[in-house]
Amino acid sequence: MAEPMHEQPLAEVFDDLVRCQLRLYNALDEALRSQHGIVVSQLLLLRYLREHSNVRAIDLAEHFAIGIGSTSKAVERHVTMGWIARVAHPSDRRSSFLELTDSGRLLVDDAEGTFDRTFSELLAAHADPDFLATTASSLHLLRSSLEQHAVGRPVG
Repeated sequence: MAEPMHEQPLAEVFDDLVRCQLRLYNALDEALRSQHGIVVSQLLLLRYLREHSNVRAIDLAEHFAIGIGSTSKAVERHVTMGWIARVAHPSDRRSSFLELTDSGRLLVDDAEGTFDRTFSELLAAHADPDFLATTASSLHLLRSSLEQHAVGRPVG
C-alpha cells in the first residue's frame, strides 16, 4: 500500500502564498509605473470606481480591507492628480460619492491593458495552466468565505 503524501506545513504554505503575491505585485508595479506612472493599488482603486457607482471612501475601505485613514489619503492623492472627483451626496451633506474623471477613465483603461498583458506573460512563463485554473478557483472560494465572515477586516 502506498504511503500517504505528507502535506506541506501550513507556515510554508502561507510563506509561499505571500512571497508569490509579493513577487507578482512588485513585477506588476514595475510595469505599471514605467508605462503609466501608477502602481497596482492605484489601478485597483480606479478600476473599482469605474465598475461601481455611488462609491464612498468607506466603501473602498471595506472592499479593499484597509483602514479608512489610508483610504482617505489615497482618495485625496487621486483627487489631486485629477483622476477622481467628489460628487455631493444627495441626502447627506457630510458625505460625498467618488467617481472617475475623464482622465482617470483613460488612465485605468490604458493601464489595465498593461496589467493584463504583464500578468498573462508572468503566469505563462512561471506556472502550469491547469494548476492555475484550480488555484484561481480555490483562491476565489477562500476569499469569498473570508469576506463573508469579515475575517481580517481592519479595526480603524
